[in-house]
Amino acid sequence: MFGNLKISSAHGGSQAARGFTLIELMIVVAIIGVLAAIAMPTYRDYVIRGSLTDAASGLTQARTDMEAYYQNFRTYAASGGASPPCLTAQTPGKFRIQCTEAPTALGYKVTATSSEANLTGFRFSVTQADVRATEAAPTGWNTCTTKWLLRKGDPC
Repeated sequence: MFGNLKISSAHGGSQAARGFTLIELMIVVAIIGVLAAIAMPTYRDYVIRGSLTDAASGLTQARTDMEAYYQNFRTYAASGGASPPCLTAQTPGKFRIQCTEAPTALGYKVTATSSEANLTGFRFSVTQADVRATEAAPTGWNTCTTKWLLRKGDPC
């Protein structure tokens, strides 16, 4: 089992053991460790980027709903018995989408926040003027007042 070591059989003959040496096994373990150390952070960033699209699509849908509401009532604020759609929280995917405060007659701000473990700290927003912002992000991610940053290290 170790290199060319000969092992006696019960019948008096000998046979060559086949297999891997301990050094060979340790080299394979070290290579796997190095690959894992490189691949895991990259994979984690990839999963986060995929989840951030939930925020972007949710905010885009909320903005569309608010504009449709404005077309019907000529105000973003509550009108008659109707209330703006962003006052009811939506949860598309891993983000909660809703108005941060009651919309006024001429404006609103909708935010997307997440409480998922790997998405904690992200907060995106959009206003009636289509001003998109990355208001908060975890360490290593940038924030921006003019666009949504959906990749780690993207500049504002």
